[in-house]
Amino acid sequence: MGDEHPGTDAAEQAASLLTAAGMARMPSRVMMALVGSPDDGYTAAELAERLGVSAAAVSGAVRYLHSIHMIRRISRPGDRRDRYDLADDAWSDVATANAPLYTRLADFMDLIADDNGEAPASVARARATADFLRFLATRMPELVEEWRAHREEPAAG
Repeated sequence: MGDEHPGTDAAEQAASLLTAAGMARMPSRVMMALVGSPDDGYTAAELAERLGVSAAAVSGAVRYLHSIHMIRRISRPGDRRDRYDLADDAWSDVATANAPLYTRLADFMDLIADDNGEAPASVARARATADFLRFLATRMPELVEEWRAHREEPAAG
């Protein structure tokens, strides 16, 4: 399988890391296969063949990854089958999109702290978590902007 599709071994190892971090296995595998896709992407059938899984497994993974904006659907005139590829800036967009979630979680951490006045260690833990989440909410968009500016800089030579 590795000879037919370059990067297969590394893609499977990366997918395993994502799965260990909490992402569902099939979306992890599909996403990593798309990182190394041909320039015109893969059809669902091609993804199923590459991964050695059913079309139904790929369909569910593609639907999920598309819903979180990690992949994009490519339509070509005259071709009835959609092709899929990793979305441009997928990783940075997802990181930025989570900023409001971090803020909302921080608000809940504060409510937990407010309700636990009799447990100082719990209050301190909840407040520290809230501070960290607010830090992430502020810094993630800034980091993405720094990354985009860095990416646009001419290569140092």
